[in-house]
Amino acid sequence: MGVSERRTCAALGQHRSTQRRVPRGHDDEERLTADITELARQYGRYGYRKVTALLRDAGWLVNAKRVERIWRREGLKVPPRQPKRGRLWLADGSCIRLRPERPNHVWSYDFVEDRTHDGRKFRMLNVLDEFTHECLAIRVGRKLRAADVIDVLSDLFILRGVPAHIRSDNGPEFVAKTVQSWIAAVGAKTAYIAPGSPWENGYVESFNARLRDELLDGEIFYSLREAEVVIESWRRHYNTVRPHGALGYRPPAPEVVLPTLVAWPAALRRSEPPTMQTVAPRPTLN
Repeated sequence: MGVSERRTCAALGQHRSTQRRVPRGHDDEERLTADITELARQYGRYGYRKVTALLRDAGWLVNAKRVERIWRREGLKVPPRQPKRGRLWLADGSCIRLRPERPNHVWSYDFVEDRTHDGRKFRMLNVLDEFTHECLAIRVGRKLRAADVIDVLSDLFILRGVPAHIRSDNGPEFVAKTVQSWIAAVGAKTAYIAPGSPWENGYVESFNARLRDELLDGEIFYSLREAEVVIESWRRHYNTVRPHGALGYRPPAPEVVLPTLVAWPAALRRSEPPTMQTVAPRPTLN
């Protein structure tokens, strides 16, 4: 422009050293870019916020803005729809005001349908804890009736206890007299949404959308057994690894690995010598 650098910097009030400074990126930029690209490839339905949470779980000290910058620079984005692919191996209105207040307070369940490669339908019964957002069970079968609902709930009641309320729509499997009487007999209460109002059962409906978007729309199941294995694997990933935006990008039930010393019984970690420990007398047989 015919103006020296010195006069230009003086007019702009900019120090000459900043004009001559060559920008340098982070030393770990290439490794971080490779990890982001790999996570985007592995979890194609995740955005940069969930990828940021996964990176932090893996040990990266990185914020969402840096991940977003790399994400946009590499041209990564969540596709509007992913094509199905085959695997390489075979194999009353009260519930509107009801809000979960603690774990095991409100459970919700619903059915989802899909098809195997031969065109035959199969159903999934999804059970969710609304407070923790944990998927408690997914039962897969060609036909699921009221007896199957009772079977799934009975197993969960034994493992986790009886919830205070169970929310569902007005499907025939849920309003069946056998289901209602059995739930009342074990001490739980039913909460049915208003007919034609799926938004009142928003927790499980949101889960169903995640299940279809992240798994069902991207998988071809060649057999019912393959569907059972893949869906159960996704359920475990959903509970223990997948970041949840509503939970601060943490999974609802992360796996906890205790150190060996912590896992030992308290008696083995006492400082007293063995001679000072009291031993219960051996019971005698009459």
